[in-house]
Amino acid sequence: MPLAGLEVALTDLQSTWNNVRHHTDEISSDRLLVRRGQAFNITLYFRNRGFQPGLDNIIFVAETGPLPDLSNGTRALFSLTGRHGPSPWIASLETNGASSLEVSLCAPPVAAVGRYLLKVHIDSFQRSVTAYQLGEFILLFNPWCPEDSVYLDSEPQRQEYVVNDYGFIYQGNKNWIRPCPWNYGQFEENIIDICLELLDKSLNFQTDPATDCALRGSPVYISRVVCAMINSNDDSGVLNGNWSENYLDGVNPAEWTGSVAILKQWHATGCQPVRYGQCWVFAAIMCTVMRCLGIPTRVITNFDSGHDTDGNLIIDEYYDSTGRILENKKKDSVWNFHVWNECWMARKDLPPGYGGWQVLDATPQETSNGLYCCGPASVRAIKEGEVELNYDTAFAFSMVNADCMSWLVYGGKEQKIHRDTNTVGNFISTKSIQSDERDDITENYKYLEGSPQERQVFLKALQKLKAGRSEDPHQADSQHSTPEPRSGDGLWSLHTPSLRPSDIVHVSLKFQLLDPPHMGQDIRFVLLALNMSLQFKDLKVNLSAQSLLHDGSPLPPFWQDTAFITLSPEEAKTHSCRIPYSQYSQYLSTDKLIRISALGEEKSSPEKILVDKIITLAYPGIIINVSGPGAPGNLILSTQIMHENPLGLFYTWMKSLKQRKHH
Repeated sequence: MPLAGLEVALTDLQSTWNNVRHHTDEISSDRLLVRRGQAFNITLYFRNRGFQPGLDNIIFVAETGPLPDLSNGTRALFSLTGRHGPSPWIASLETNGASSLEVSLCAPPVAAVGRYLLKVHIDSFQRSVTAYQLGEFILLFNPWCPEDSVYLDSEPQRQEYVVNDYGFIYQGNKNWIRPCPWNYGQFEENIIDICLELLDKSLNFQTDPATDCALRGSPVYISRVVCAMINSNDDSGVLNGNWSENYLDGVNPAEWTGSVAILKQWHATGCQPVRYGQCWVFAAIMCTVMRCLGIPTRVITNFDSGHDTDGNLIIDEYYDSTGRILENKKKDSVWNFHVWNECWMARKDLPPGYGGWQVLDATPQETSNGLYCCGPASVRAIKEGEVELNYDTAFAFSMVNADCMSWLVYGGKEQKIHRDTNTVGNFISTKSIQSDERDDITENYKYLEGSPQERQVFLKALQKLKAGRSEDPHQADSQHSTPEPRSGDGLWSLHTPSLRPSDIVHVSLKFQLLDPPHMGQDIRFVLLALNMSLQFKDLKVNLSAQSLLHDGSPLPPFWQDTAFITLSPEEAKTHSCRIPYSQYSQYLSTDKLIRISALGEEKSSPEKILVDKIITLAYPGIIINVSGPGAPGNLILSTQIMHENPLGLFYTWMKSLKQRKHH
């Protein structure tokens, strides 16, 4: 009597065991989530008999996307015997039981990530082929696999940049760096499904789903798609950006503390953008999505971050004769801090040596190939000034190393005042590995400010940008200006040997605070004027103060003053200034930043002197004293909370907290 054909009765995808081995058990224990380039085991149980090698031919089929196709890699056929032809997917026999078969399957380390359907075709004794659907699994990037392009060879780094689900995002400004905790929650329930939904909502997928799914094996491609989908400027992305300080129809970006609520709200509302986000929220969401997909990712903060809108590596700032920043002329800007991501990946699309950490910025600033995304730009390429390399390396370079040019606008004309080479890009920060401390990674992005290497790289980047680009007169003037060194407190000094003697300004100005600036107190400072020449100098100095938004945008001036200073040869004088709390309190922005500036002109010279200083108003500290403990089982804790009222009153608040005993 001839043997019956082999029939599959049941499939065990061994999700719990496989997920542990593939570092996905925190996502789920009952759904199969595996990483490419690493084998996983499944067991087939047969209804009528066991598998007989040589008589039974088992062919596995793995498919992803709406239009799976062998030619573009979204459909794979691979057999236990390997007789079905060459396939990068591998199936091998582990255990052959009386009525079961355990096999090991392995996706190639270049396979497209995403949701897969696993099928099997069984051909017994030349009978008609029987097909079975075995189940679904999700395939992710594999930073543990040396052949994967996101491979990271350090286990502590993999734990930090893939597995760790919390971190710190640094905010504030270079004089007051504060860590803000964030829950990334990449392993929370349904987050993996939302991440895959995000890929399917991209313009790439909507336009050409077959090609989009075929390209999902590339972390370079995936990172650009995700970057564009985090903001909603081009598509039904996750977040709406808002820098207006008016959040009545949404959530103030400063109130978010984690990614999960944002992603779940986006999913629950049919992929309507969530209101609102700013740079650190965009970067945090991107970190969640990329870590969930298996790409090592960290969040980076750059203090004094350049936003160069015209691509000339110059941040242009315009002032009127009172020293006030002209917002209507200001397109470039310097953010007091800006946050982006670094993702780890090989860059086979670039010359050797430019893999590793790549900048990706999901905050919608400028378009890239028509979409609001930025990167991946090689961090090493940024440091070396290789700004022609893909993607958006010139823009990323300007964020950390642009020069600042200040212009005086009067009578319809623009006069260049000074050029500052040191302001942009300070204290570039990220969370340390397996520690809550801050790592300063500025040296990864640029050579030491003021060093010959840093200037050489800047000039190289400028030359690469100028090659093949026609320059307008304004841009040419900006780019061919002689860089002048900068001293502290925003003072531009023109003592440069290359300048003509008639161009040298013999007077310097500098701001100096008299007291630490605290909220609720008057701001007291002096303007120091120093005559470095052997002639008398008569100065007129216009002073002003403006609040700054997070993105560097100034609000209208709320304080102005004019000083007339006469200086004897080599004499120094001070001009005392005071801004009352009653005058600045109603004009403060959320970031509590005030920019004071002074524009000086000498009676007998056309040269102008500009000095500025950014003041961060600090809140008083809070002191918490806890006394106890009380009797076991009915613990009474007396908590004393003390803080100084900014307006000068002092009080204490006592509260008893009753902690119940849990069984």
